[in-house]
Amino acid sequence: MTTPLRGIRVLDLTNVLAGPFCCHQLAHLGAEVVKVEAKGRGDLARQLGADPELNDRLMGVSFLAQNAGKKSVTVNLKHPKGVELLKSLVKTADVLVENFRPGVMDRLGVGYGSLAQVNPKLVYCAISGFGQDGPWTHRPAYDQIIQGASGVMSITGDEASAPLRVGYPIADTIGGLTAAFAIAAALNDRTKGAFIDVSMLEAVIATMGWAVSNWLIAGVEPAANGNENMTSAPSGAFRAADGLINIAANKEEQWQALARHIGRADLLERPEFATREARKEHRFVLKGEIEQALSERPARDWAKELNAIGVPAGAVFSVPEILAHEVIQSRGMLATFENAPGVERDITVLRTGLKLDGEAPKVATPPPLLGEHNAEIYGELGLSPEMIDRLRQEGAL
Repeated sequence: MTTPLRGIRVLDLTNVLAGPFCCHQLAHLGAEVVKVEAKGRGDLARQLGADPELNDRLMGVSFLAQNAGKKSVTVNLKHPKGVELLKSLVKTADVLVENFRPGVMDRLGVGYGSLAQVNPKLVYCAISGFGQDGPWTHRPAYDQIIQGASGVMSITGDEASAPLRVGYPIADTIGGLTAAFAIAAALNDRTKGAFIDVSMLEAVIATMGWAVSNWLIAGVEPAANGNENMTSAPSGAFRAADGLINIAANKEEQWQALARHIGRADLLERPEFATREARKEHRFVLKGEIEQALSERPARDWAKELNAIGVPAGAVFSVPEILAHEVIQSRGMLATFENAPGVERDITVLRTGLKLDGEAPKVATPPPLLGEHNAEIYGELGLSPEMIDRLRQEGAL
């Protein structure tokens, strides 16, 4: 297995999603990720998810989803000895990731300024909703807040339903991915440390270039177009006999092949469909004609046939359907851990969306129990079991 981040130690001080998702990527690329959690409760995600029993065990589904392969230690950063413990860990680390509100780490005495003195080569990544400075820096931020502020909700849905939230935490996820690649880039220069400031708002807007540029350059305000691709026609979601099929006949030859294959070559002779711009102008009339033909057969049959003749198409799957499909099952994207500790049953979680040298990056261990690695990690710092127990009794960990 190729592990490009082998030998890199990451201290993961993050909670819930954006930060843990960032460190999830780094762990799968070979980094040793030590999750530094608050004593007693740990990452809030340990209490989140669709299984209340697991939430009570502090092994919630939301935590299990993105913490495989990590180690867990506990520390109380409001205790002076807890602060010293963290600084001792920082001496051994290459990267620290946190997603507290700006200013919190400084108030605890473990901000970048303090930790850079302990380890000048530390890559310190701070993930926040709106960045470490600016007029909104102290606003609390969750995924839905960022979706609304970024404009994402304003262009999601259609005229009847927009503004609409994207159906998964896209802002947290994009923030985490942005942090992960920024960390990987900073690690490329090992002669010095770095302070990385990731604004989830800016990270999301950066991915909206296609839509945003229509406003910045062409002066056209992005709108909510539902399942329609407004750059081309026929391109969007069409109703077949048993459900929706996505078709993207964006090229002239694709449009012609589609019309002929569905038995509607006559559409090619109609002046309102003769050019790309004409088809865009009359897209809904064209859509009705195409759906009339598609209604005779199931979506997946059409998809198979259209792809075979070079017309991009695909049925709309549910989450369970796509996870069970061979396109996912055959590529190593799912990892199963048998009888996972704290869960007491087999769990299956996602790996990453990439392959290295033909292999899916993977981790060897399931998500950790809270503080599972206190003895191992603090022992490496020279603390005896008796000293660790004493710190526990004193409330430092």
